[in-house]
Amino acid sequence: MAILGQIRSKPWLLMGVIALALLAFLVNPDSIDKVFGKNPDVLGKVNGDKITREEFNDQLFVLQQQAEQQGRPKNGLEEQAWQLLVQSKLIKQQFEKLGFEMTDDYFWNQIQYDQMFAQNQQFFDEKGNFKTQELKKEIETLQSTNPQGYAQWLKTRKTIEYRLMARQVFTNISAGITTGKKEAEELMKERDQLADIDFVKVDYAAYLQKTKINVSTEDLANYIKQHPVMFKAEPSRNIGIVYFPSKPSAADDAAALKEITKLYSGGTDASGGAENFQNTKNDSMFVTANSDMPFNPQYVTPTQLPATIQGQIATAAVGQTFGPYKEQNFYVVSKLVNKKTSDSTLSRHILIAFKGSPAGEGVTRSKEQAKKLADSIGAVVKATPAKFTEFLKLSNDPNSAAQGGSLGWTTPETPFVPEFLTYLANNPKGATGVVETQFGYHIINIEDKKSGSMGYKVANLVKEIKASDATETETDRNAKKFIQQIQGKSFNDFVNVAKKDNYQFTNPKAAKRFEGQLQGLGTEKDGEILAWAFDKKRSKGDTELFIVDGTGDRIVVYLNGKQEAGLADPESVRDQIEVIVKNKLAAKQISDKIAGAKASNLDQIAKLFATSKQSAQVNMLSPSVAGAMEPKVAGAAFGVAKGKLSNPVEGGTGVYVLIKKSETVNKQPGDLKQFTESINQRNAGMFGQAWMKSLQDNADIEDYRIEIWNKVGNQQQ
Repeated sequence: MAILGQIRSKPWLLMGVIALALLAFLVNPDSIDKVFGKNPDVLGKVNGDKITREEFNDQLFVLQQQAEQQGRPKNGLEEQAWQLLVQSKLIKQQFEKLGFEMTDDYFWNQIQYDQMFAQNQQFFDEKGNFKTQELKKEIETLQSTNPQGYAQWLKTRKTIEYRLMARQVFTNISAGITTGKKEAEELMKERDQLADIDFVKVDYAAYLQKTKINVSTEDLANYIKQHPVMFKAEPSRNIGIVYFPSKPSAADDAAALKEITKLYSGGTDASGGAENFQNTKNDSMFVTANSDMPFNPQYVTPTQLPATIQGQIATAAVGQTFGPYKEQNFYVVSKLVNKKTSDSTLSRHILIAFKGSPAGEGVTRSKEQAKKLADSIGAVVKATPAKFTEFLKLSNDPNSAAQGGSLGWTTPETPFVPEFLTYLANNPKGATGVVETQFGYHIINIEDKKSGSMGYKVANLVKEIKASDATETETDRNAKKFIQQIQGKSFNDFVNVAKKDNYQFTNPKAAKRFEGQLQGLGTEKDGEILAWAFDKKRSKGDTELFIVDGTGDRIVVYLNGKQEAGLADPESVRDQIEVIVKNKLAAKQISDKIAGAKASNLDQIAKLFATSKQSAQVNMLSPSVAGAMEPKVAGAAFGVAKGKLSNPVEGGTGVYVLIKKSETVNKQPGDLKQFTESINQRNAGMFGQAWMKSLQDNADIEDYRIEIWNKVGNQQQ
C-alpha cells in the first residue's frame, strides 16, 4: 500500500482549489416534515445545481482533517466549506459547457497531473511513468479489505476530480487570453506618448484637516447604490459584544499560593500533615494525588522545563526543589528526581507486519507467519549485515524503506514504542535483533551510538490559579448590572456604558450565520450567539446574556442590525467606504469652490487652497502623477487642448486642475512581439482570480441553510 500510504500520511493533500462537504449541526432529516417547503437534504443551489447535505458533510470533514493536521481549531469552518462547494459547482458547470465529461478513462489519464501526485516521485517509476496500474490494484485491495479506507478514497477521488476539472477549464480558457496586434500597438502608444503638464492638486487629506465633513448613512447608501456589484451582501448580523472574563482575583492568586505552599512544606490532609512534597518517598504518587497536572516520567532537556528553572537545573542535586514560582496561570514547585546522559542511537529496521496489526493493512500473513519470516531475516542479517538492504522490499514501513530502513538518530525521549526504545538502550553498536511491538516484528540493526546531552527527570507539583465562586459571582453581578443599564437603550448607549466602565467591547458588523467564530471573541459560545442572532424572532435592540461553560465568563450581546440578502447595509460597511465617500463629498466641495471663484489660471487656484503649482510628465499606460496612480488625470492631460485650463478632475487622492504644455513621444526599447508577450503574461496572472470572482458574482446562488436551520429549530421547540 505504498502509494495510498503516501496519501493517508499527508491528510493535508486532500485539500485543493475545489473540495467536498457537511452540515454537522443539522438534525436527522428523517425527523423533519417536508411540508416546510425546502428539502433539508438540499442546502442550496448554484445555477440550479443542488448542493446536498452529504456533499457539505464531506467538504467540512476534509477541512476539519486539514485543520487538525495543522494544529488549528476544527470549529468555525462551515462557511469556508460552503464557499469551496459553491466554487466547485461553478467549475463543474464550466467544465461541462466546454464539452468535457469526467469519465473513468479521463480521470486515470489526467490523475498524474494533479497536485497530489505530480510533485511526488514515489508515484512514478524510474522511467518517469506514472504507476497507474499499481494504484488501481491498491484501491481494489482497499475496497475488499478496508471499507472505511475505501470510503475515504472515494472522497479523495471526488476532490481530485474537481481539481482536474479546474485545471482543464483554466487551461482552455486562459489559452484564449491573447493581445491582438492592434491592441498591442495602441498600448505601446499609450506607454510611449508623454504629456508634460503643470497642475494644482488639492489633496483630500489636507483639505479635510481644515474642513469637517460628516458622512451620513444616506451618503453611504447612495454610494452603495452606485456600485451594486461591489456590495452584494449575504445575510449577516451586526452584533455588539461585551465580554466579562471571570479572571482570578488577587485573593484567588493568594489562595492558590497558600495551597501549594502547604503541600510543599506543610503536609497533606490525607497524611494528617505528616507528608509533604519535600519529604515524600514517592514523588510520582504525590504529584498524581495532589497536582493539577500529571506526573511526567520522561527525561527531558533543560529547554523542555519551565522557563524559571532552566538555568538552575544543570547545577542542581538530585532531590533539590525549586519554588513555589509562577508560570502563567499556575503556581509550581519542581523537584529534580534524577538525571542521566541520553545516548543517541542511529538505527534502521525492517517491519514485518501481520494481519490485524496497525501496519498490516492489506497484509494476509498471520502473526505466527510474520514471526517466522522476521526470525529468518534476522538470522541472515545478524550473520551478514550487508544483506540488510536485500530485505527492504519486504518491509511494511515504506517511508523508512525508501531511506534504506533508516530511522535516523534517536534518544530515549524519541516517541517510539517502549519495546523498540528498550532494545536500542540495551544493545551496543552493530547489534541486530528481532523485536515484537504492536505494529509487528522489527528486524533492528544498530548502526552507531554516541553520548548525548544530559536528561532530567523532574516532578512538577502544579496548582492552577482559578477564579473562586466569589470571583465568578462578582463577574455575574457586573454582567447583570450592565444589562440593566442598557436594557431598552440605543446601541450608542451600549457602547458608551461599556467603554466608560472599561469593559471589553467588540463589534462584528457583518457576522455570518455559519462562520462558527465571532471576530474579537473566540469562545465556545460563539456558535450559540450566532444562532441567537439569526433566530427569526430576533429584533434589532434585543440583548442576551451567555455564560461560557467551564470558565464562568459572561458575554452580553446586543443585536444592532439585520442584513438580509441584497445590497449591504450602509452602516455595516462604513469602516470600508467612509473614507472613499468622504473624499467624494470633499471633491464636490472643492470643485464647487473652484467654479465659484471663476479662476482663470493655476496660480489663482493654488492661492485659493493655499497650495502650490507642480509639474509632471504622464502617460496613459502607467498614469503616475507625483507618486500617485491617477488615470483620470492622465486622461484629462491627453484630452485637454494645449495651453487650456482643464476642468477640475476628481482623482483618487485629490482634485486636480491642469494645463498641458506639450506632448512628446519617447520610444522605449523592445519590439511589438516582446511587448505583446509581456502583456499576455500580465493578463494571464490576473485572470484566474478575476474570472472566478466574476463567475461567482454573476451566478444564481440560492442558500437555504438559514431557512432550514430556523425551521429545524422551530420543530425542536
